[in-house]
Amino acid sequence: MNIYRPPYPAIDPYRTGVLKVSDLHDIYFEECGNPDGVPALMVHGGPGGGANAFMRRLHDPAYYRIILFDQRGCGRSSPHAELRDNTTWHLVDDMEALRKHLHVERWQLLGGSWGSTLSLAYAERHPERVSQIILRGVFTMRRAEIDWFYQSGCNWIFPDSWEKFVEPIPVDERGDIIAAYHRRLTGPDEEVAITCAKAWSQWEGSAISLIPDGNRVARFANTRFATAFARIECHYFVNGGFLESDDQLLREAVKLNGIPGRAVHGRYDVVTPLANAWDLVARWPDCELKIVADAGHTMTEPGIVHELVDATDGFR
Repeated sequence: MNIYRPPYPAIDPYRTGVLKVSDLHDIYFEECGNPDGVPALMVHGGPGGGANAFMRRLHDPAYYRIILFDQRGCGRSSPHAELRDNTTWHLVDDMEALRKHLHVERWQLLGGSWGSTLSLAYAERHPERVSQIILRGVFTMRRAEIDWFYQSGCNWIFPDSWEKFVEPIPVDERGDIIAAYHRRLTGPDEEVAITCAKAWSQWEGSAISLIPDGNRVARFANTRFATAFARIECHYFVNGGFLESDDQLLREAVKLNGIPGRAVHGRYDVVTPLANAWDLVARWPDCELKIVADAGHTMTEPGIVHELVDATDGFR
């Protein structure tokens, strides 16, 4: 039987704030743990997922200054579900603006799923500002990775959930499901947009853990959460993550040389398959890969928690 370490106890922020990053967008941030500690930035998933209280519990609060933020358009940032001026490179600039605002010289990045994508994009653009990188459920935004989950691949494992996912899309539009969803999520019919947002969100919620969690699927159907999550995810995916090329993040991983890294990946992650992490580590020799034998994709699975806490403690 595996004996896994639990997360650190729940804590509250000692500071919250809002940073104006453009004429349109304000981003929420919070700081937890030790105000004089080593800075660590939590980078949430989605895009459009927002930060949550569990993300405060993966670092030793006596040692780390734990910083969380909600990316443009989601969580407590505003305007809600806004797609204008919302790209990967806007978010990278926001992270840098937040670093300067908080007077941080260098920080550790911990990002999961889309948060791993954004962490890689930021670190490849600003390697001198990154002390270590911890990634969970690596996602590099290659078209094959997106198609696996939203076109053909994962549907062979979850045909029951997939049937519900494609239900809002007419059969003659299913040759490009992301494009079909994008038309509806950004279209004028609010009722259709909400229906599609919930279907999109629940599809991911049904597949992210090794053991299904009905409560999570229900939470993913919350209208406010689903609207931002689905609109922003689909916006990013239909635009290829706003990357210059399909393999940009892997190709530029050479810029991470010298930065210690740890990639934590569930063996049975069907949202972002293990091959993603395998390909990244092959190009980034300073990154160690930890495969969790009894986990899927989500951050809260016991084996994933164990490896993430082990990584943050190890980097002390």
